Amino acid sequence: MGRRAEAAAEIVPLTPANPVGVAFKRSRRPHIRSHAAVWGFAFTAAVGFALVNVVDPFSGTTTTPAYAEAMQSIPTTDRYDGAPAQNLTAPDSAALTITRDAVTVKEKPKPTPTPTPKPVASAKKSSVNSNPTAPIPSAGSARDIGYQLMQQHGWGDDQWGCLDSLWSRESGWRVNAANPSGAYGIPQALPGSKMGPGWQTDASVQINWGLGYIAGRYSTPCGAWAHSESDGWY
Repeated sequence: MGRRAEAAAEIVPLTPANPVGVAFKRSRRPHIRSHAAVWGFAFTAAVGFALVNVVDPFSGTTTTPAYAEAMQSIPTTDRYDGAPAQNLTAPDSAALTITRDAVTVKEKPKPTPTPTPKPVASAKKSSVNSNPTAPIPSAGSARDIGYQLMQQHGWGDDQWGCLDSLWSRESGWRVNAANPSGAYGIPQALPGSKMGPGWQTDASVQINWGLGYIAGRYSTPCGAWAHSESDGWY
């Protein structure tokens, strides 16, 4: 300890400026400061400088009442040294015009219903509503006998086409026309014997019986023909 004190102190001669004669001088060893303190101070200063530049440096001053009063006192018509203030007039702002194309709303077309085709009447049924026609037969034939007797029963020429078509279908106007069912003669009587005497060969007997049968059951030859068209027999 004594050696350290001797090294740290130095005895100087007695002088008027130093009446004591002993003085302590600072150690010649340099003063070592803490490196951590230096670095901490440097870091704090750097962060503060960065914050001042990032955050508005005038945010604190512009919000004070003194700053607001100062701004109100600044003349708006004069510049420095009485120079006239500059006025900048902005051109008229561009008008914003929105246009839309015309839109036409059309009603959705209604579907056209498909017409239902009407059933076409068959040739057989269509002939029911239209009476057939036939020419006046030649004299002396079985048809001629039938034409003459038909008029005697009071039917006109409008019934002749029906009678001719009916018996042409049944027997072909043949007096000996026989059917496996037992029907016989021009009118196809069943049995043929009910036509009376001469029923096998006499055309007049067969036609007279046939006209009487038509009158009693169908009123007219065309009535008998219509039944034959619809049901296939009379």
